[in-house]
Amino acid sequence: MEENPTLDSTAWGSSNGWLAPREARGGRSLSSVLNELPSAATLRYRGPGVLPWGTPEEEEEEDGGRSRQAFAEATQMELQDPHPSRELPWPMQARRAHRQSHARDQLVHGSGPRMDQLARLLWRSKEKTKEGLQRLQPWAWTLKRIGGQFGAGTESYFSLLRFLLLLNVLASVLMACMTLLPTWLEGAPPGPPGLNTSSPCGFYDPHSQGLVTFDTQLFNLLSGEGYLEWSPLFYGFYPPCPHLAVTYLCWAFAVGLLCLLFILHRSVSGLKQTLLAESGALTSYSHRVFSAWDFGLCGDVHVRLRQRIILYELQVELEETMVRRQAAVRTLGQQARVWSVRVLLNLLVFALLGAAFYGVYWATESTVELQETPLVQETPLLKLGVNYLPSIFIAGVNFVLPPVFKLIAPLEGYTRSRQIVLILLRTLFLRLASLVVLLFSLWNQITCGGDAEAEDCKTCGYNYKELPCWETLVGQEMYKLLLFDLLTGLAVALLIQFPRKLLCGLCPGALGRLAGTQEFQVPDEVLGLIYAQTVVWVGSFFCPLLPLLNTVKFLLLFYLKKLTLFFTCSPAARTFRASTANFFFPLVLLLGLAISSVPLLYSIFLIPPSKLCGPFRGQSSIWAQIPESISSLPETAQNFLFFLGTQAFAVPLLLISSILMAYTVALANSYGRLISQLKRQRETVSPGGSLRGTPWGTLKGIGGEGCLTSTSLCLRRRRIKSFWHGALWR
Repeated sequence: MEENPTLDSTAWGSSNGWLAPREARGGRSLSSVLNELPSAATLRYRGPGVLPWGTPEEEEEEDGGRSRQAFAEATQMELQDPHPSRELPWPMQARRAHRQSHARDQLVHGSGPRMDQLARLLWRSKEKTKEGLQRLQPWAWTLKRIGGQFGAGTESYFSLLRFLLLLNVLASVLMACMTLLPTWLEGAPPGPPGLNTSSPCGFYDPHSQGLVTFDTQLFNLLSGEGYLEWSPLFYGFYPPCPHLAVTYLCWAFAVGLLCLLFILHRSVSGLKQTLLAESGALTSYSHRVFSAWDFGLCGDVHVRLRQRIILYELQVELEETMVRRQAAVRTLGQQARVWSVRVLLNLLVFALLGAAFYGVYWATESTVELQETPLVQETPLLKLGVNYLPSIFIAGVNFVLPPVFKLIAPLEGYTRSRQIVLILLRTLFLRLASLVVLLFSLWNQITCGGDAEAEDCKTCGYNYKELPCWETLVGQEMYKLLLFDLLTGLAVALLIQFPRKLLCGLCPGALGRLAGTQEFQVPDEVLGLIYAQTVVWVGSFFCPLLPLLNTVKFLLLFYLKKLTLFFTCSPAARTFRASTANFFFPLVLLLGLAISSVPLLYSIFLIPPSKLCGPFRGQSSIWAQIPESISSLPETAQNFLFFLGTQAFAVPLLLISSILMAYTVALANSYGRLISQLKRQRETVSPGGSLRGTPWGTLKGIGGEGCLTSTSLCLRRRRIKSFWHGALWR
């Protein structure tokens, strides 16, 4: 093939092959040519009208002017481009501004169908509402700072605390609207039935007689007795009005349903992150290198926080990869030894849990007997201690056993995330089962051990001699658990954690090393939140103001834990995956909601309500008020409500739900097969497959052999590589 002499004379300035000066060559510059390539579109993410990265600053003024003019013309063409804003090679902020400007032009000129304009207006209103709700989220900057300094696991604890605070605020608002407001509208509620009340179930007078001393007032405040027992704080205060009884019961069901929906929504959003993290699709480190950085960050503080967050994520990933590699190379004898150790340790855990449950049952059963002794009756402080005996024993067990579980978990040879899950499960079982044992003991006292023919329970269906208003008794126990949990948290922070920090800082010698640095124990703290919220769910029906008290408690707890975290704790030496926390914590919370619903539903449907207190007095059961209220409705409404409970409605609903579920499963399977095919196709066409498993293998592909398409793109890749090299090792 013959050479083209014209090309030689124009492209080459001399016979030795060196490029001639640009004025002698004529034609277009390399920068202007590269700006027209498709790869140059990725360089304009700084916005329209701004020169892309990689433009040489040392070019001559004439050529630089031509390049800027060509780039301005290309930008103007993009602005007039009829394609949608999402197809433009701009950042999200520039696309949003372009879309809003285009929408304003359409509204001015009246272009586009009326329905399209209405749809765009609705979509824009939805986006603005979502942005406004995100701005209203409290403590957003605090959570970001905690995540950057202490890891995403610690941040997930404070995020869960904020979520529970929202649930309690919502429950408090519903309680005020559906319970307190109707009670006040009905007028002044009647007082408790006195000694003159003629009832086969005895009498009930919680008010103290005579002069009340300060010690008694303090005792009543801490135990919920005396003047608090007949107050809006407890169930027995509310009068027996039919409308109030219906709204009271509807409030309990509405709070449970809303909590269920919110927790399911949070669990599903966390499940997406967990599935992506555990599937292996995002564990090749490349998504953290290329997608984790926020290029809109401004200021050194935000940049350092984001760098710390990414560093924690890579640290967790490397720790778990190392544990998995060690588990993969174990021999058969080593695996047998590991499983033997796990079996023995689990037997030890079950023995400790059994001893704790028996202790809680003994403390609850012995409380009534100890309160009747003369010594306890004459000593107010001792009487208060006996009254709080179940709460003290539960708090002591929850304080002693979780550190033991924490010492056992590393001996089982699991990954850090799996250890966190095991510690959470064991501590959760300890806390919730202790609460279940307490409720079982109370049920045993209320129903005479389930024997309806017993002498104390035969007349009224419950033990009316010892417990004339058993609903208030259950509310008082939950009130004491909540109050004691708050006092315990304050005492631990003020009397243990802060003095330990001072001792560690003032004594650098052996005493300081003995005190050691404190770490924020996420599993224990999270289980404390879930236990407190479960107590509130159990007792909110019997103590309606308990969600409001829990709201105040969580507010105090947030600032107390924040102060403790920043002033007494150091970043954890070993962290865990945030995706596990985002899914597992709401799942455990859902389990607490399910456990709390069992005693509540049992009380509503099976245990007769108290005959001397509460809005359901005189009914055979609490639920009996609902059919009685439905019978007062018009006949059409009655037929419709009763139809909802028949098989003619339940069977078609079940069939339709089954069909929709089968369709959803089939659709998910088809999407899964499609994703698997795309993954295999990606593995086939992606270069450097042997380097994809390591973070630096991903970085080696940046600025290496792949830089053959565009000099400017290659320059940008090398800049990203050098940036991440400094950010990860800084």
